[in-house]
Amino acid sequence: MRVLKPPGRLKTRPTMRQVAAHARVSLKTVSRVINAESVVSPTLRSRVQASVEHLGYRHNLQASSLRRTDSRSATIGLVLRDAANALSAPLSNEVESIALKRGVLVFTGSSHDDEEHDRELIWAFSCHRVDGLIVVGTTQNTDLLLAEHRAGTSIVLVDQLESTFDSDHVVTDDFQGTQLGIRHLIANGHRHIGYLGGPASDRTIRRYRGCVDELRAQGWPIDEHLVRLDVHDSEAAETAAAELLSEARRPTALFASGSQIALGTYRVLRRLDLNRQVALVAFDDLLDADLTACGVTVIAPDPVALGRAAAKLLFRRIDGDESPPVHHLIPSRLITRATGEIHVMGLSGPAVQRIAR
Repeated sequence: MRVLKPPGRLKTRPTMRQVAAHARVSLKTVSRVINAESVVSPTLRSRVQASVEHLGYRHNLQASSLRRTDSRSATIGLVLRDAANALSAPLSNEVESIALKRGVLVFTGSSHDDEEHDRELIWAFSCHRVDGLIVVGTTQNTDLLLAEHRAGTSIVLVDQLESTFDSDHVVTDDFQGTQLGIRHLIANGHRHIGYLGGPASDRTIRRYRGCVDELRAQGWPIDEHLVRLDVHDSEAAETAAAELLSEARRPTALFASGSQIALGTYRVLRRLDLNRQVALVAFDDLLDADLTACGVTVIAPDPVALGRAAAKLLFRRIDGDESPPVHHLIPSRLITRATGEIHVMGLSGPAVQRIAR
């Protein structure tokens, strides 16, 4: 097989002047083509683009930003919790897709839920004079974000409902998502549903309210004996789930309000050999791989919709929109796998449908 050798390296990059000389046009014409101005004729545009390709010219955005009167850098920063998780990839791809259509480069980094690392990322992006920031997940660095906002950087927060920073927010609709999960269990004939909620926060309150509201809407008040709140982790979830399943009239289904709670609950169902008898639906904020492997039916954020809404809102601000901050709710999704589709014992098909009415 013939191996192609790379061409010799140029000592300097091709310039706009060289493109103009090669295309036999003025420097101004090259500038207009590079900046996608519409005043250039198709014939001249094609000639300039052919010279750009032939010479390997690349537009120097850094130099352009120094000359701009609005001081824009044509870059934005995206702070993710973890770029490797299943939620981050589609969210990041959507932000990049929208940004690239505007000729904007996206700097991306992971905070790993570490306050100091999160601060270093925001600081680094600000030093590069990004035009805007999208910050996903919880951040404690509101003082730095406030300073950036005062300096003119547009900021959008994603799924940060506990933030004290009054900025634009794009958030998953927790209330609607929990309603969706409870409705799914009811549709499979379940009325005796246990609920396991996380540590006290605005988010967990909304999820619990969604459960109560949906049960009442269907004509069944919630059974307080089947509610366990302030469940902090998977171990606490195991204890809480074991208690619920030891009730004289145990629940036929469980709703877990977070991924760690769901993992602990699923372990107990497996240990008691009830994983094919008791249904389980969980709210999964991060599209947890372990829940996927276990076949747990989940209510999950829509990462593409979150990324799209955040990017569009950010560019609106960069373009000069100075209206008051907005909170944009993004509907949650139901992802059916196995555990949420278990019918009430002895009921299936038409019988379940009659009860669900």
